[in-house]
Amino acid sequence: MAANPLSGTTPIMFYEPARHPRYPTDTPALDQYGRRIDYLRVSLTDRCNMRCVYCMPAVGMQFAPRPELLTNDELLLVISAAARAGFRKLRLTGGEPTLRHDLVNLVRELKRIPGIEHIAMTTNALRLRKLAQSLREAGLDRVNISIDTLDPVKFRMMTRGGNLDEVWAGIEAADAAGLHPIKLNAVVVRGMNDEEVVRLAGLTLNRPWEFRFIEVMPLTGVAGLAEEGIVTSAELIARLEQCYGPLEEIGHAPSDPARTYRLPGAKGVIGFISSVSDPFCATCNRMRLTADGRLHLCLLRDDEVDLRAAVRSGASVDEIEQIIRHAVYIKPWGHGLPEGVKPTLRGMSELGG
Repeated sequence: MAANPLSGTTPIMFYEPARHPRYPTDTPALDQYGRRIDYLRVSLTDRCNMRCVYCMPAVGMQFAPRPELLTNDELLLVISAAARAGFRKLRLTGGEPTLRHDLVNLVRELKRIPGIEHIAMTTNALRLRKLAQSLREAGLDRVNISIDTLDPVKFRMMTRGGNLDEVWAGIEAADAAGLHPIKLNAVVVRGMNDEEVVRLAGLTLNRPWEFRFIEVMPLTGVAGLAEEGIVTSAELIARLEQCYGPLEEIGHAPSDPARTYRLPGAKGVIGFISSVSDPFCATCNRMRLTADGRLHLCLLRDDEVDLRAAVRSGASVDEIEQIIRHAVYIKPWGHGLPEGVKPTLRGMSELGG
């Protein structure tokens, strides 16, 4: 097949397998550049119990009516088709995934799907203290937890009402439940929490955790904040080395979005996700499924295939697999930030790795 000229700016609403060549099903799906795409971010809801300043505007958010979201049965059908196409790893996201009704049972059913080897979840941890052990027993492998500051007052300001003590209790519950390795994420915004990077990185000195610093993204509704507030990973590394000394660079999987390092003598590691200043598109292996069933071809573009329409029109798992294989094949090479193409993603948690 010839390389697809998709520019990355026009949504693909529906793909009918009967009108296109059939993709082979005896090998994992590859995109037109030869990359194996095997990591699916699965948004379980577009709602969140925080309103982080870099993620959502203070007012004006519009959420999808619940009938527009995939039901559990619909989601399991889509993930079964994705697994047949070669997806092996799931990351459950939102919004806030712990707000999803019957989350524990859903995780249990997802883990039973043949081909799914690993399930992680990105969460703000507000509800994790009560859920961590049950999720681990259901098959959840590990968690990424957002924590942008260790100052309770600043935390409440940045999250517009979040309680740092509840988040910390969730982190400890995840650790006790064995959801390892614990990965913590901080979106760094100049003038808000950039002065705390040294303290946050210090959490890895005595704990075998990974702390990841994420460059703030120009998402819809908060683009002005991102343009004024970005602190590059290079600047953060320089600050940390000024305090702790030279960082030890650690090898990592090519598809991992974070460049990882270790502070001198630390038990844990730190990582930098540099989607703006140092994109990792060449080794990208991931796509994103929205809560309302849209398969995004790139985490930072709005190109999409409408899987909900296929499911609700009665498509079989074979037909949905073909749609997914087509979507994988036409995945763009990289995101459009250098050309000024900005995504309308609702959550920075999508970039948490």
